[in-house]
Amino acid sequence: MVLGVVGIALGSAMGSTGWAPWWSDVQDPITSQIVWDIRLPRSLGAWAGGALLGLAGALAQGLFRNPLADPYLLGSASGASLGVAIYLSLFGGSVMTMGWWVKLGMTGAAFVGAVLAVMLTLLLARGVQHTLRLLLAGVVVGVVLGAITSFLNLWRPEVWQGMQGFMLGSTGFMAWTSCVLMCAVLLLCGALAVVMARVLDALTLGENTALSLGVPLAQARVWLIAVIALATGTAVAQMGLIAFVGLAAPHVVRAVVLATHRWTVVLAALTGGWLLLLADLLARGLIAPQEMPVGVLTAVLGGGYLLWRMSRIASVRGLS
Repeated sequence: MVLGVVGIALGSAMGSTGWAPWWSDVQDPITSQIVWDIRLPRSLGAWAGGALLGLAGALAQGLFRNPLADPYLLGSASGASLGVAIYLSLFGGSVMTMGWWVKLGMTGAAFVGAVLAVMLTLLLARGVQHTLRLLLAGVVVGVVLGAITSFLNLWRPEVWQGMQGFMLGSTGFMAWTSCVLMCAVLLLCGALAVVMARVLDALTLGENTALSLGVPLAQARVWLIAVIALATGTAVAQMGLIAFVGLAAPHVVRAVVLATHRWTVVLAALTGGWLLLLADLLARGLIAPQEMPVGVLTAVLGGGYLLWRMSRIASVRGLS
């Protein structure tokens, strides 16, 4: 939490030309407006979006008992991309040139597409009773919807610029409304995740053992998938596709502490928020005044960390 507060404070001092601390000219109304209307909501939104992805990633890895599971495993990312592609195909143009009402509609299209993709996954998997079938259905839905999105991009090439911005992820369009929405969803999903943490602890012992302990697995899976879909859909709708945050955040937590899922999901949310906020700061400052897509940096940082972890594990096993 402390790192998040420090990161948000640093984000409020990171301008389009790099490091630009506002407290030296706090009386300037233009500087005050830039800080309160642009920098602060962007930084707070980046933290909230990363926290949603980190929380969803921890729940997905606990539900599927697979350290490679991420929030997009149920097809939500491909569904959101298809929703945006369909919306841009209807309206045309670039995200940068659209009015605010069109951007709001695109956000809604991304959220609806993500939720419908998860529902399609559940339909193909015939419910939530079989974890492996659910996993395979999510992979199939992701591939098929991704192919349809690529076809739409080829059919309507004028919308590719807007789709490219969505696919690479961006925190540059954050407003206070987005921050309030994501923080509210984060509180709701976090509360539900803490309540469901006992189920994830039981699942680590195996499904048969969890059933023998009286855990209602079918109902628990429905609630867990609903939380994952809500958290992921909200984050993707506001920021686009942000890679590796939801996958890497739980790994970072487990590398530092050994805890039950109740603490793991909370710490994964805090870690995910800090990771995305760090990536956003680097995206704004590395090549200022130009800006790098934040999704590219999260892929490099998250992928690099996971490769480093894999090499350490391999070296330890080699020595043993």
